[in-house]
Amino acid sequence: MKKEDDIKNAVEIMKQGGVILYPTDTVWGIGCDATNPEAVKKIYEIKHRDDSKAMICLVDSDARMQRYVRNVPNVGWDIIELAEKPTTIILDDAVNLAPNLIAEDGSIALRVTREAFSKELCFRFQKPVVSTSANISGEPAAQNYCDISHEILDAVDYVCWTRRQEHKPHTPSSIIKLTKDGIVTIIRK
Repeated sequence: MKKEDDIKNAVEIMKQGGVILYPTDTVWGIGCDATNPEAVKKIYEIKHRDDSKAMICLVDSDARMQRYVRNVPNVGWDIIELAEKPTTIILDDAVNLAPNLIAEDGSIALRVTREAFSKELCFRFQKPVVSTSANISGEPAAQNYCDISHEILDAVDYVCWTRRQEHKPHTPSSIIKLTKDGIVTIIRK
C-alpha cells in the first residue's frame, strides 16, 4: 500500500471516531482524534489504563500547537527548536481538546513530530492525534510493529501498513514539563 493511501485511510477512520495503530517519531502508537472524548475513552479501554493518566498528542507544526494551549512560554519554543531527539512538552492551560485527555491540573502533553509519516498524518488530519504507546498499560512499549500484542492489534479500527517491516531500536520521547511561568522540570530524559 502506498504511504498516501495509508494516511488517507487512517485519517478517514479518525474522522469517524475510530482508533488507529501507527508508526510515530518514537515507538508505535495508538491514536485517535484528540478532540473526540469517545475516541479517547476507547484508547483508555484498549490500554486498560486509568483515565486520570494523561496521554501525549502529536501535532505537525508549532502553529497547530498554539491552537491547543493558551500560552506557550518562550522557552517552550526554544526547546522544540533545539531538541535533538523527539521531545514532548507538558504545557498548562490546554484548550480545544477532549476533556478526558487533559490532565487534572489542566495541562496537556504535546509533541511536534518531524518524522515523515506521523507529520503527514497530523497535517492531513488538521488536528492533534493522540499518541500513546501501543501496549497494555504497564507492559513494554512496542518499538516495532512486530512487538505489538494481538490484543492491541484486534482492538483498534485500523492498523497502518507503513514501516511494518522495520526492525530497529526506538525509544520513547523525552518529556519536559513547562509551567506558564517558564519553570522547566525534566520528567523523562
